[in-house]
Amino acid sequence: MKILYFIAFLVYSGSLLNLNAQQATVNGIVFNEYNTPLAGVTIRFDGGGTLTDESGYYQLTLPADKEVTLIFSFVGFKRISIPILLNSGERLEFNPILSQNREQISTVTIFSENQNNPILSLSPQLVRKIPAANAGVESILMTLPGVNNNNELSTQYAVRGGNYDENLVYINGIEVYRPFLVRSGQQEGLSIINSDLIQKIDFSAGGFQAKYGDKLSSVLDITYRRPVDFAATADLSLLGVQLSAEGISKNKKFTNLTGVRYRNNSLLVGAKQTETNYNPQFTDIQTYLTYQINPKLQVDFLGNVAVNIYEYKPLTRQTNFGTLDNPIALVVNYEGQESDKYETYFSALSASYKPSEKLNIKLIGSAYHTLEQEHFDIYAQYALGTPNSNIGEINAGNVEFTEAIGSQLTHARNNLDALFLNFQIKGQYVDNSKLLEWGLKYTNESVRDRLQEYEIIDSAGFSIRPPLDQFKNEQPYTPYEAPLEAFNTIEAYNDINIDRFSAYLQYSQRFQFRNVKAWYNIGLRSQLWQVHTIDETATQHIISPRAQVSLKPDWKNDMVFRIATGMYQQPPSYRELRDNSGALIPDVKAQKSFHFIVSNEWSFDIWDRPFKLTSDTYYKDLFDVNAYTLENVRIRYRASNDSEAFAYGADFRLTGEFVPGTNSWISIGILKTEENINNRGYKSRPTDQLFKFGLLFQDYVPSIPALKLYINLLYQSGLPGGSPSYVDTYDYQSQLPFYFRADTGFSYSLLKNEASLFKELNVGLEIYNLFDRQNSITNTFVRDAATQQQYAVPNYLTPRVFNISLKTKF
Repeated sequence: MKILYFIAFLVYSGSLLNLNAQQATVNGIVFNEYNTPLAGVTIRFDGGGTLTDESGYYQLTLPADKEVTLIFSFVGFKRISIPILLNSGERLEFNPILSQNREQISTVTIFSENQNNPILSLSPQLVRKIPAANAGVESILMTLPGVNNNNELSTQYAVRGGNYDENLVYINGIEVYRPFLVRSGQQEGLSIINSDLIQKIDFSAGGFQAKYGDKLSSVLDITYRRPVDFAATADLSLLGVQLSAEGISKNKKFTNLTGVRYRNNSLLVGAKQTETNYNPQFTDIQTYLTYQINPKLQVDFLGNVAVNIYEYKPLTRQTNFGTLDNPIALVVNYEGQESDKYETYFSALSASYKPSEKLNIKLIGSAYHTLEQEHFDIYAQYALGTPNSNIGEINAGNVEFTEAIGSQLTHARNNLDALFLNFQIKGQYVDNSKLLEWGLKYTNESVRDRLQEYEIIDSAGFSIRPPLDQFKNEQPYTPYEAPLEAFNTIEAYNDINIDRFSAYLQYSQRFQFRNVKAWYNIGLRSQLWQVHTIDETATQHIISPRAQVSLKPDWKNDMVFRIATGMYQQPPSYRELRDNSGALIPDVKAQKSFHFIVSNEWSFDIWDRPFKLTSDTYYKDLFDVNAYTLENVRIRYRASNDSEAFAYGADFRLTGEFVPGTNSWISIGILKTEENINNRGYKSRPTDQLFKFGLLFQDYVPSIPALKLYINLLYQSGLPGGSPSYVDTYDYQSQLPFYFRADTGFSYSLLKNEASLFKELNVGLEIYNLFDRQNSITNTFVRDAATQQQYAVPNYLTPRVFNISLKTKF
């Protein structure tokens, strides 16, 4: 609250100063000749200035009763100078149009591989504005075709049929990791990516280059910015606080970029159908330091400390399901609690040496340490009843009579301690249109893990086992005389070390072939790894060739055609080496996937505004597959390469200025992925998301450009997996309901002045799950012992929730 009082005091003081100084205001949007708003236009006068934002909008406070000359300048456009004389307190809207400067300038050659590369670049400013229950880079990825996630509380995502473990994430060229023991989205807390620190976001959904690591699905490459001046931001909301500060030394050699975040998801989880005492505390601090020793040598440090504490004590739950004619309610009373803690420490030190304009060498050393605890004892008593369906009554929806059907006791004492060390050297040689890149890396992964969990189910007073063939259970009609055992139990103590040696070499070139501009990249990756356990050592080696080609014909229509192919292999991590019982299988092979992707990018104008349609068709042939089950966000592998699979589909994304001065897009994804386990035939994989529609939309009120609207909408067809964990999925094929969610946000700019202490001050209202759709992530299966009927009770995600935010920039 002290921060809020301080901000309010400064805003009030600033307003008094403005009144006392007898000032006026000019604002508007800067356009080009095609009526497209221009971002980054410099507007200055004798005494101050500003820049237009990504919507082309600007606002300036000028001295009143005095003629002031405003100068609008932008690279490649003719400069405009206009004298303005305003009365005290007067407000003028001025929307200039800049015409292109036709004067000849000297030739500048820039090598930019992303012009040709199948890499999608996203706006960091957009990431910070789009509303989402778990806002950040991952929430923007969910709006892209081919990227799926059916849990708004999770930052994990699946790409084109892959799972959550198949995605590479880099920050400043350093691979980062996720916690191991997290089993539900509400336990995750903060993404390791701090959106306030980002300068550049690159994403590839497949067919990426050899310089990226050994994963099967995607690459998210984040670059944090290097400060050029002092700045600070503050973001306060009902979900938490996010602060950042940056600065540069007087000699311009040292920079500091730091972000602190605190988040509490009680607002979201407290709105769910389970009444709980819930006390999550998700906190982290990140810092990025750079020091320019000389023009050729720069040293960087990236550090992160995150402490996520998850205290959960469920009390009661009522879930209504069934049909209108036959409504059913599951009523659960709980005892016990869950206490989880995830501590992660990450640091990286790098040195970039540039002996010449053509050669760049980078050394990186990094360490990642995670300490994870998952402890719970929760006793649940189940009862079925009929909810009151008389809408006009006061107690409508309440359950007046219930019938006890059973109880459940879940217990866990899981602890994990993992330390990852990385040492890497990378090189880059640029010669006009040619680029040669190489790298060597050593990684040591040390994991100590204790798994101890069990589940006991009692159905109306009779302890039962899973309904499997080897366990014939006819209770209560026939006594069960075998020794009692837990319904499900896992107990393991694992100590493992993995040594990895990897290398890559790739070459890129741009050239002109007749009237076609062409670019290609060919590369090779290799990795050798050894798995050391107490009892044995297993050694394996892989080689992965990859290639990409881009062609841009000299056509009237502005089009680029791309082809990407290659072998993508994923050596097993610790989680992939651990089977369902917790036992380690050291000789698990790398999963392999052959990618073939054909893309087209078409740029055109509609309504005299720029648009772009990107189309991708892809096919993946997977073998040596390590099959898995997916429960919420927890993955359990078979730790056996006994499967084969395939994935194919098409992705479409139309992006452009649906509203002048804004960037919005529509995404459509079509996917089919199946697997064949032990030659039993093909069936749907857990991530078989047949259809996906995404919409990211921005708008503003023309007469009030400071008032803006943001919409983030998703529709995804239902995933497989609506079956009990103990059944054979070949015998039990079912599907969860479709996922539909719309998050919307309204933002109003109270203050925007680059020359004042507060450069920006915005208030916002966000509505999560606008249409209050009851999305479910899994089912809880309960059985009535009297009727032997089994009910699939949906576990619903968050309902409609309102959030208020205050954002400021210094």
